Amino acid sequence: MKKIINTPNAPAPIGPYNQAIIVDNIMFISGTIAMDLQSKQLVKTTIKEETKMVMGYIGAILEAAGCSFDDVVKSTIFLNDMNNFVHVNEVYASYFKGDFPARATIQAARLPKDANVEISMEAIISKT
Repeated sequence: MKKIINTPNAPAPIGPYNQAIIVDNIMFISGTIAMDLQSKQLVKTTIKEETKMVMGYIGAILEAAGCSFDDVVKSTIFLNDMNNFVHVNEVYASYFKGDFPARATIQAARLPKDANVEISMEAIISKT
């Protein structure tokens, strides 16, 4: 059985998908980009600010499911330019307290809405 997770504190999907889905005790978080919640327009500032915005949105999705970054087991980061890796990595690392999740970082030819960074995650939901 699956459970749909959507929160108004993260960008609404721009296509036929949900922000996240929980199956059993695994949550799959869709790729998230730096979109303004009101205007629904892509925010392009610095790569660090965009990454901070994306991680904040993912944090809101995790919270809506009753968990946190501590529960994340896998991340995938898509960059439009691998030269931004060090800047994204710096911001990304600040959201984890101890053990880091497994991760892949990929340079993509083009991201949705021409974003500079897109991040998706998988987390384990504790059964209570």
